[in-house]
Amino acid sequence: MGFLSALRFAWDGVRDSFKTEMNFRIHCLVALLALVLGFLLKINGNEWLWVLLSIFLVLAAELFNTALEALTNLVSPTWHPLAKKAKDAAAAAVLLVAIFSIVAGMIIFLPKLVQVIKHFDRVT
Repeated sequence: MGFLSALRFAWDGVRDSFKTEMNFRIHCLVALLALVLGFLLKINGNEWLWVLLSIFLVLAAELFNTALEALTNLVSPTWHPLAKKAKDAAAAAVLLVAIFSIVAGMIIFLPKLVQVIKHFDRVT
């Protein structure tokens, strides 16, 4: 398998997850909002690194979760406590990364949003 084929398969995974997984679409929307907010608030280079790290960690975690769920459904089509354990652990990993991203976003964006609000209070 060549490099371009590998890229195509990877892109197929992103596209399929976007089409079929609501949580992945939600994460993409939140990522887009974070990017727009970053541009509007003119965050610096270090802040961009944290925002981008957060975005890509959440999306990657969600893709791993989707892959694990699909594989679990394949090998255990009926309910099994170990299948539940695997799915729950994968979902918990996404939750932890999402919490990290929320905290990072609050550290970066809240002070800047407070400054914007104070500026508009002085103007009005």
